[in-house]
Amino acid sequence: MAMSAGTAEGEPMMDINTTPLIDVMLVLLIMFIITIPVQTHAVKLDLPVDNPNTPKPPIDPVKNKVTIDPAGTVYWNATPVDLVTLRQYLDLTKNMNPEPELHLQPDPQARYAVVDQVLAVTKKAQVEKMGFVGNEAYGNF
Repeated sequence: MAMSAGTAEGEPMMDINTTPLIDVMLVLLIMFIITIPVQTHAVKLDLPVDNPNTPKPPIDPVKNKVTIDPAGTVYWNATPVDLVTLRQYLDLTKNMNPEPELHLQPDPQARYAVVDQVLAVTKKAQVEKMGFVGNEAYGNF
């Protein structure tokens, strides 16, 4: 005696056969994948040309001094710089062997927010040889 799968003997099977539908869907999926164009993401950059007349950054191989005046201007070896340029100089000093010392001398009247930004830049640049200069100026306040 044959085993029936839940239907009475002699009744027609009422379920749809989904195997051919799945096969057709898989073939269509593969066709779509093949016909999709390859996405290439390219960013066009105009890189700067190295000019021999461009002055090199003023980096001392022994020690560099960062000062902050009361107006909030940051100086690198007595040259005013912004925080992005300061980070570039710090990255250049990081690659030097041996790494030069960094002396930080904020003016006692300088805003703490500017000093904090400079300290954040030096931390992100992973400066290892750093010292504070002129701490005795803060004892009078």
